[in-house]
Amino acid sequence: MKNSNSWKPSKYVLTKHGLRASRDKTEVAPGSWFVADILAGVYERALKTHARGVLLDLGCGKVPLYQVYKDYVSDNICVDWKNTFHKNAYLDFECDLNTGVPLPDQQFDTILVTDLMEHILNPDIVWKDIARLLKPRGRIIMGVPFFYWIHEEPYDYFRYTEYKLRSFCDNNGLIVLELTRYGGLLEVILNIIAKLVKFSVIISKLHLSISKILVKSYIGRWMFKKTSAKYPLGYCLVAQKKYRCFRISIIPMNFLIPN
Repeated sequence: MKNSNSWKPSKYVLTKHGLRASRDKTEVAPGSWFVADILAGVYERALKTHARGVLLDLGCGKVPLYQVYKDYVSDNICVDWKNTFHKNAYLDFECDLNTGVPLPDQQFDTILVTDLMEHILNPDIVWKDIARLLKPRGRIIMGVPFFYWIHEEPYDYFRYTEYKLRSFCDNNGLIVLELTRYGGLLEVILNIIAKLVKFSVIISKLHLSISKILVKSYIGRWMFKKTSAKYPLGYCLVAQKKYRCFRISIIPMNFLIPN
């Protein structure tokens, strides 16, 4: 990553209680505080568990998760497209992700892809690149929204179910290690309300406080268990590139020994 010494938090901030969304309105709009707090927890857990070696941050934006993974990896490479909504000085490479990532094969132990795939017009190309760029047994950590509003238009193209994510993995030689739903019907409703009251910071803060109480309550946990399969806010996928183990046959050499 270029200019790593000058990196500063953007979308997420690390606190003594863990990662959460920034309350800086220029980084995260009040209407997105609720869902971004959920994502912060999901990504923090996944990165601390699975990030290692050389990491490719694909569609990195302002590299908002750097503070989480930097102590778990040996190096990180940042790639984003030229027309990104989140210009920054940390990029190692700029490219059109729809046409492929011009990097050598099997270079990365971890590939991080968060909140990107819905903006990719040609997802099959990106998935093939992910499989190509990963080392054997390398892992991808991917987050995608499902019940979420249209954003960064006109570059918002898709929403993926867990079944399509599994299909992408199967077709590209990846083994699913984890496929976690985040949010259920209650979180979907609360997120819609958050968007409706985004005009007021005071109301947004009140909404966030009440929402967290509801989500953590017995009713909230029950609703998640009962509804997340049908009404997920989104998914976090962790998959591993298959490792091909070749069997070596040992041929008896007795015939070379003279009588």
